[in-house]
Amino acid sequence: MFLKTDQTFLRALEPTDLDFLYALENDTAVWHVGNTLTPYSKFVLEQYLENAALDIYTVKQLRLVICNADAQTIGAIDLYDFDPLHRRAGIGIVITEEYRGNGHAADALNLLLTYCRDVLRLHQVYCSVTATNLPSINLFIKAGFDQVGIRKEWFLTPDGWEDVVEMQYIYGAKKKQ
Repeated sequence: MFLKTDQTFLRALEPTDLDFLYALENDTAVWHVGNTLTPYSKFVLEQYLENAALDIYTVKQLRLVICNADAQTIGAIDLYDFDPLHRRAGIGIVITEEYRGNGHAADALNLLLTYCRDVLRLHQVYCSVTATNLPSINLFIKAGFDQVGIRKEWFLTPDGWEDVVEMQYIYGAKKKQ
């Protein structure tokens, strides 16, 4: 398996991930960043899992499961808005609360960046992070992303409007010092 570090690995979705996806997709604490307004049923998620193995060039997205060294499922990392013509995609990542702060997100992001460069041959990837999510902003900055803008009052959360930081990683670009 080439999407692997000593403590983290990425793998494709499996039918056995149904309960994990059900919990993840129905976590209301993160709905605002994914534009979700309603819960997902297990039936809908089963259908999603049946089609998850389709080619990224067909479905324009890819979800990989993040596992720790003990093969426990601890999160997910997504490519979305995949555009093969312009060779770019968006990235989203979530680590379950109990495994945050242990380096798994950084490992998963770096593994996915390598996959995007070496396998998908992308020119760039980007992400949108709520301005108050400093751990995620720092994660992407440490991985080499540049902040390219702020969308004001972009997400309506239970606590009010929240700005979103737009970040971009261009392969081969000289990074700011």
